[in-house]
Amino acid sequence: MIVVLGTHNVKKARELHALLEPHRIEVRTLADYPHAIEVVEDGNSFADNARLKATQQAQHLGMWVIGEDSGICVDALQGAPGIYSARFSGPDATDLRNNEELLRQLRDVPAEKRGAHYVCHLTLADPHGKIQAECEEMCRGCIRFAPAGDAGFGYDPLFEILELHRTFGELGPMIKGLLSHRGRAMRQFVRPLLSALGAD
Repeated sequence: MIVVLGTHNVKKARELHALLEPHRIEVRTLADYPHAIEVVEDGNSFADNARLKATQQAQHLGMWVIGEDSGICVDALQGAPGIYSARFSGPDATDLRNNEELLRQLRDVPAEKRGAHYVCHLTLADPHGKIQAECEEMCRGCIRFAPAGDAGFGYDPLFEILELHRTFGELGPMIKGLLSHRGRAMRQFVRPLLSALGAD
């Protein structure tokens, strides 16, 4: 059985693949489907965007699709960048520019007020585009004054897990997978996904 994770980011699929492989479920990404559509993410929440990506892509491909939307919410910025995390620094945003913009906006914010959390929302749609399962998880931490570590992607070099005094960029994929918003959401998502597929 095949499930498509509605992203071109192969890194995001690795963890889900590891969780579903024992159940003989293959995880693919949109990189495997050149005719996949570009879904407009014009929702007002992570949940809205995940649902759009799941339902529209599932209808188009005629396959089971998981829509995933995630981002970072910074307390001192009233929850920004939030759903705009990937394009925080503008239309030509890159991870580096987004990190630089975040540091710029927080330049006068003291350590005790740099709290933040990552959010991940997952939505499963069947081949007809009907939603069959959803979950959302988060991971709390804080924003460093300078990046540390080169593992991961996005805001990982700036996001510190308070208890470990390390950023996701320093921790590496195994530890990040245990602690991260996406890792938590995917582990929670396995049971309802298997149930929806009739594979449990």
